[in-house]
Amino acid sequence: MIQTLKNWFEKHFSDPQAVILLFTLFAIFAIIIVMGNMLAPVLASIVIAYLLEGMVRRLEQWGIARLISVVIVFLLFVMFVVLVVFLLLPQLYNQTKELVGELPLMLSQAQTALLTLPAKYPEFFTEAQITEMTAGLREDMTDLGRSVLTWSLSSVVGAITLLVYLILVPLLVFFFMKDKKLIVKWLVGYLPDNKSLLAEVWSDVDRQIGNYVRGKFIEILIIWMVCLITFIWFGLNFAMLLAVLVGLSVIIPYIGASVVTIPVAAVAYFQWGLSSDFYWVVAAYLVIQALDGNALVPLLFSEVVNLHPIAIIVAILVFGGLWGFWGVFFAIPLATLVQAVLKAWPDALVTDS
Repeated sequence: MIQTLKNWFEKHFSDPQAVILLFTLFAIFAIIIVMGNMLAPVLASIVIAYLLEGMVRRLEQWGIARLISVVIVFLLFVMFVVLVVFLLLPQLYNQTKELVGELPLMLSQAQTALLTLPAKYPEFFTEAQITEMTAGLREDMTDLGRSVLTWSLSSVVGAITLLVYLILVPLLVFFFMKDKKLIVKWLVGYLPDNKSLLAEVWSDVDRQIGNYVRGKFIEILIIWMVCLITFIWFGLNFAMLLAVLVGLSVIIPYIGASVVTIPVAAVAYFQWGLSSDFYWVVAAYLVIQALDGNALVPLLFSEVVNLHPIAIIVAILVFGGLWGFWGVFFAIPLATLVQAVLKAWPDALVTDS
């Protein structure tokens, strides 16, 4: 047994490059886990700067100097943040409050509809079961409404946190883009000279993650705008809130689209009942989801991420449990990193031998 473990260790960790790669990955994950909350503005700035780097490179390819390219992209980013903070967030907050205010009426309508089930299907439902179920739903919705209505950014902690992010993050993003070469050179200076395995893994991961994250951001914007236009066209209530939810749902493959279908269908049902308007909205929504999965996703990610659905779901559960929203968002890129490491590791060892 001991000899088997020794042989396995020598096979996989006898190469110094493999040890360097493993140590680097563990160090990165340890820093994020231990100091993730404290370094949240820095980590968010790195992610945003990484996303914007593609636009900077495109401008450089057009012959524009890097500093000017960085300034142009940074100004576009600041304009986007201003629009989100002063136009989108207040509208989402107001629609959320309106939706919460209508929950009791929706619950009453749902209770009326549910009470007809015992008469239609007495072998499956009883009036006592329906009454107990609706009472539980009413209590949960009351608690949810109370939490949403009492939450406010006017609290001291919330205001300070928002102020820090609005000032510090854009500043960090600018310097990360402007001084990218200096920062990368400084980081590389702490690595050993023989780092071909690390460079190979990073090259693969950089291509995969960069294309995936930028493509996912574009997908969110497209689905959000298409759903917003569609919901406004049909006159659906809470159009902006529902469109944002549908757009963000693409972050979680296979699961997000299924979950967000419930609020879209529920709002349409309580607004129109089982009428032609309800069926048209649901049909249009399903068409958008079908086009997203069968046309937009293959177009944006044709050469990115070759992972089995089981691996994707496991990655979402693991990294989402570790880092919440950002863990879910970067679950697939992080799974791609693991895949790249596993793919490059044995090849390097065989080559060296």
